[in-house]
Amino acid sequence: MTPSTTAARPRTVLAMSAETRAAVFGRHALHRLDRIAELDPGLLVTDFTDPDDVQRRRLYEAEVLLTGWGCPPLDRAALRRMPELKAVVHAAGSVKHHITEACWQRGIAVTTAAAANALPVAEYTVAAVLFANKRVLDGAHAYRQQRGGHVNLLDRFPGVGNYRRTIGIVGASRIGRRVIELLGPFDLRVLVHDPYLGADEARALGADLVDLDSLALRSDIVSLHAPELPATRHLFDAPRLSLMPDGATLINTARGSLVDTEALTKELKAARLHAVLDHTEPEVLPADSPLYDLPNVLLTPHLAGSIGGELYRLADAALDELELYARGLPFRHRVDPRTLERSA
Repeated sequence: MTPSTTAARPRTVLAMSAETRAAVFGRHALHRLDRIAELDPGLLVTDFTDPDDVQRRRLYEAEVLLTGWGCPPLDRAALRRMPELKAVVHAAGSVKHHITEACWQRGIAVTTAAAANALPVAEYTVAAVLFANKRVLDGAHAYRQQRGGHVNLLDRFPGVGNYRRTIGIVGASRIGRRVIELLGPFDLRVLVHDPYLGADEARALGADLVDLDSLALRSDIVSLHAPELPATRHLFDAPRLSLMPDGATLINTARGSLVDTEALTKELKAARLHAVLDHTEPEVLPADSPLYDLPNVLLTPHLAGSIGGELYRLADAALDELELYARGLPFRHRVDPRTLERSA
């Protein structure tokens, strides 16, 4: 994978929503992009079928497509408008929304900023683990109810804390692996389940490989980091949720479909389990869902992923890849179509 032209600046077109460009590509990133690539800074493609002459010409000449959230699908019809396209650099995580089989058949190289996007999710997860074991949410509720009075911690929270607790990680994804790494300095035992992970590799990560039921049975906290696939739908259904110990916490920063919401709601209403849910099914819970008000549930609106200033990391990661391409070097985070089906 090398640029097809002798110029150091590959001809590049931005394809994403206007909101994405404004949020992800700050002034510094745009200046850097202008140094790396040859592009029309005023052109933003949101529809590959747009008949605009300037857009049609730029796409026809494009060697690299720099994409983000809101990029339309790169199907055969779209690719016919881009005969010179050699690479797609995605300034976000999953490429499943816009990369099609036609891209792989054309031999187009695809890279993604998924590794950069994994970092804030892992940080959120570790914070949730430490706070959940410490029962911070319960403590805050108790303090509020006892307003002006003393909260007897030994009586109210006799078994809390992070010392020698067991954390179960479901999915050795980029995020799952980063969570295991970040948990390393703490006095915790980490279990992991992933059908594509070997025991030696798990130990090298700092975790013990176990089957899923064993993980559910033995973990004080279960954190989900598996992709959304037919095989992972309702991975934690009523029978598996029932295996979790009384007082255990389920953390979901992956996809809502991994959990049977009805079954989890029953467990939470019975106050047997706790939950930290950044993803739910449906994606936005109905207004009458009891999960909004249960004291043992922390709901957040997809807060774990890159937001605010963290979005600039995605731009930097994408531009790092684009710079490698411009220098004729291989991508560091090239997407492998053979494993894409089982990834997020």
